[in-house]
Amino acid sequence: MKILEVLTVPVRTGFYADDQAAIRAGASHDGFRYVGEPITPGFTTIRQPGEALSVMLLLDDGTVVYGDCAAVQYSGAGGRDPVFSSAAAADDVAKFVTPVLRGRELTGFRELTAEIDAIRTPSSELHTAIRYGVSQAILAAVAASRKLTMAEVVRDEYETGAALLPVPIYAQTGDDRYLNADKMILKGVEVLPHALINNVEEKLGAKGEILEDYLRWLIKRIGELRPSEAYHPRIHIDTYGTIGIAFGGDVSAVADYLTGLGEICAPYDLAVEHPIDAGNRDDQIAQYVELRRLLKERGAKVRLAVDEWCNTIDDIKLFVEAGAADIIHVKTPDLGGVNDTIEALLLVNRAGLEAYCGGTCNETDRSAQVSAHIAMACDASQVLAKPGMGVDEGLMIVGNEMARTAALAAIR
Repeated sequence: MKILEVLTVPVRTGFYADDQAAIRAGASHDGFRYVGEPITPGFTTIRQPGEALSVMLLLDDGTVVYGDCAAVQYSGAGGRDPVFSSAAAADDVAKFVTPVLRGRELTGFRELTAEIDAIRTPSSELHTAIRYGVSQAILAAVAASRKLTMAEVVRDEYETGAALLPVPIYAQTGDDRYLNADKMILKGVEVLPHALINNVEEKLGAKGEILEDYLRWLIKRIGELRPSEAYHPRIHIDTYGTIGIAFGGDVSAVADYLTGLGEICAPYDLAVEHPIDAGNRDDQIAQYVELRRLLKERGAKVRLAVDEWCNTIDDIKLFVEAGAADIIHVKTPDLGGVNDTIEALLLVNRAGLEAYCGGTCNETDRSAQVSAHIAMACDASQVLAKPGMGVDEGLMIVGNEMARTAALAAIR
C-alpha cells in the first residue's frame, strides 16, 4: 500500500499553552486567565489557546489516516522546544515531510519514522510536535495496511510480547482539585489526582502546609466516596519544582517534607513528580540521586517521578543509568516521534523502573488514542487520561480506546 498524498489542517487542542516560568514566579489568576507579562520566549500571554496540526495521509486504497501535531502545556520550559505554531508547522510539513512521504510504500513503521527523524530544516531538526503528529499518522497507516490495531503493529515490530490489556489510567484535576478528585474516586480511577501544585503561595504553602491539608482531605475523601472496599488507588501528585523553591533548594529539607507526605497518604502509595527543579539536566540528575538516597535513609514511602529536564530518549537513558527516579514520565510530545516514546518505555521497563506513558492536557483526542495503543503495547505502568482538565473526557477517550483495542486483539 502507498501514501498518495499528505494533507494538513489546523485543529484545536484540549487545553492551553501556559508560561510555566511566569506562573512559578507568582502570576495571579483573573478568572481563567493569568495576569501579567509572559517570561518564556514565544508566549504572547501567560496563558494562550493551544494549537495543533492534523496530518492526514491519503492511501491508495482510499483509506485516510491521521495523527495530530501537538506540544505540551508548558512549552519552552525545562529544556523543551518553544511554544508550537500550527501555521509554521504546516509550512514545514509541506516543505520537508510531504516530499519524503508522497508516493512511499508502507513497508514498516520503524523504517519510515527513522527517515522523518533524520529530516533537517535550514535551522534545526523538525519541531518535536511535528515529529509527534507525523509519526502517529505513519503508525495508523501501517496498521491500516496490515489490517491490525496500532498496538499490534507496535507489539510485533518491537517484539514486546505484551498481552495488549488496558493499563492503569492516571487522571489530572487541573486547578479544580477538589471537585475533579471526587469525579476520579467515583469512577474508580487507578492513579490520581495530579493536583497541579505549580505555585508556592496559592497551592503548596510557604512550608508546604496547603498541600499537606489537601492530601489529608483526599485520603479522607477516598474513604467516603470509594465505589467499593476493594478500591485502592495510587496517589501521584505533580509539584512543578515548588517544593524545592519553598525549602530554598535544601535537598535534605525536601526529603523530610516528602517523608511526611508519605505518612499522610498511608496506606496508599505516594508518588511525587518534579519536587525540585535544578535548572539543567545534569544537576537535576544529581539532585534526584541525592534525594532518593535521603528518602531511602528515612524509610520514606514515597516514589520519585521525573518530568522536566528528561525530555529526549538520551535524557531518559541518563536518568535511568543514574538511578535518578522510581518513575520515568515519558512525556509523549517531548520525545518527538512516537517511535522514541516506544523505545523510551521499553528502556525504562528493562531497567526495572516504572514506565509512565504520559503527555499533557494540551493534546488532542487523536494523540490520546495513539498513546493508549502504545501504552498497551509497551506494558506501561500507567497512561495519562488526556486531553483537557475535565477528567471525564480524558478517561473516556483513553479508557474506551484501550477497551476496544483489547477486545480486537483478543480475537486475532
